[in-house]
Amino acid sequence: MIGKKYIVLTGVLLAFLSPGFAQDNTSAESSSSYDIRDSSLIPAKRIPQHNEFLNNAYPFPAKPRNEWEIGVKGGLATVSGDVRSWLPTFGFGLHARKALGYTFSLRLEYDYMLAKGLNWQPSYYGFATNAQITKFYPANGATPVFYNYRTTIQDLSIQGIVTLNNINFHRAKSNIAVYALGGFGIMTYSTLYNLTDANGQPYNYQSIVNQFGPGGFAYSNRKNIKTALKNMMDGTFETLGQRDASQPTIFGGTPFRPVLELGGGIAYKLSDKFNIALEDKVSITKTDLLDGQEWQETGSVAVHAMTRDYDSYNFLSLGLNYNIGKRAVEPLWWINPLDYAYSELNAPRHMKLPKPVLDDADGDGVTDQFDHEPNTPAGCPVDTHGVSRDTDGDGVPDCKDKELITPTQCQPVDADGVGKCPDPACCKEINAKLDSGGVGTLGGRNRCSIGDLPSIVFKGRSVTLSKDGKALASTIAEKMRNNPACKVAVIGYGESSKTAQQLSWDRVNEVIKYLVEKEGINSDRFIFRYGQTGGDENTIDIKDGTGEEGPNTVPAPHPNLRKR
Repeated sequence: MIGKKYIVLTGVLLAFLSPGFAQDNTSAESSSSYDIRDSSLIPAKRIPQHNEFLNNAYPFPAKPRNEWEIGVKGGLATVSGDVRSWLPTFGFGLHARKALGYTFSLRLEYDYMLAKGLNWQPSYYGFATNAQITKFYPANGATPVFYNYRTTIQDLSIQGIVTLNNINFHRAKSNIAVYALGGFGIMTYSTLYNLTDANGQPYNYQSIVNQFGPGGFAYSNRKNIKTALKNMMDGTFETLGQRDASQPTIFGGTPFRPVLELGGGIAYKLSDKFNIALEDKVSITKTDLLDGQEWQETGSVAVHAMTRDYDSYNFLSLGLNYNIGKRAVEPLWWINPLDYAYSELNAPRHMKLPKPVLDDADGDGVTDQFDHEPNTPAGCPVDTHGVSRDTDGDGVPDCKDKELITPTQCQPVDADGVGKCPDPACCKEINAKLDSGGVGTLGGRNRCSIGDLPSIVFKGRSVTLSKDGKALASTIAEKMRNNPACKVAVIGYGESSKTAQQLSWDRVNEVIKYLVEKEGINSDRFIFRYGQTGGDENTIDIKDGTGEEGPNTVPAPHPNLRKR
């Protein structure tokens, strides 16, 4: 009966707790179980270590202050002795527990337990020296007695508890804590017998013997025998059990003894404050009278022997525990001490990481491992692969190219990146006549061989020359200096609205202003055209204007819309 009840109880509790084995309480703090830098969690005596850690002068963080656990439990108690236990009987306990480290803690516990026992086989001689029984039953070999008892046990102990599973290499923490315990304490016990009925008369155990017969006391009949005994006895437990006069007593004669306690348990975390625990604890004490009997008969012969083994008692309990404390982390047995280290490796918040040093032999801003041109000359702009930029693709890098934009038809170029553009076939004859003073009424002119000029593009609504725009303007200025007889027309587009006209004027004015003020070109060599049709509003075209008429400066058409 006892075995079945233990099995059923254990199975139900394990079924209740089983979901916790598959859960990982990694609330995604993605760092660690607590803020390792929080000084309010550190006791005063460990603040120096904490400060050294924060200043990277010591590699180990200080141990934080952690909460106390208090708990209450209830369960089933049994005694293992010379008299068979009847049924597991109720017990309860209280405790306070404090962690000394991540795996070891101390617990102070008080337990109160009741235990009962009843032999289903009769005894005839074993109680001969038990004066409490022989008051009512003579030990004459013919009078049967069924040993029984009820004992009240109280113990106070201090236990060391080792947590077995919170150091985990593969997850931050678990909702389950498996632990083993061992400890020492003191216990008191008070054992009583049920030897007489309500009238003070001894029970007629002979009627039970007659009912089942000499051969009826077999193991297979034990349930029926116990039922018959229960129906006969009144359950009052009125007679004080046998005691050992050599044992010390307290509280008016109650024996007390030292006790050794061993056990283990499983705790399931309900929240950061509450958990429940299933625990089994065995207590071994130096007395053979917890069940009130130190004599028993061996076999079926009328002999008896004094047992030299000591009784023990077992307490299977289910408890509810609560964590208390201010400015403290949860009890350390719930924290994986590796959690901080792994979190720091994954996402460093405290470690000082050295600044990476990547070699760049030519100093062009592209590291050697990605540099396709490892010997770029100093000062030359490069692309993302470390290759010198060559805007016009003429084979001369921009840093050496005196003509940044050389038209394709004007290539190949010389060592300075300057190309020679051929005259169109249709114009060769006209240019020859112009140079000689012919061609109708033109009256002759010096030949203008300035060729094609690059256009300048503005971004968005900007009226300021970009870096590339300035480079193109420099190319235009160089060609104008090389062709002093040429004039150029600066043409802007946009006539759809007043805003577009003014933006076109601002951009034409910006190009001419830059060429005059920054490049030193005479303002008389420009023809100012804005608000033209047939072109991109963001593009300023520069064209040969030799022989054309037009002003070199024009008042702003809509000054109030002018961009400054």
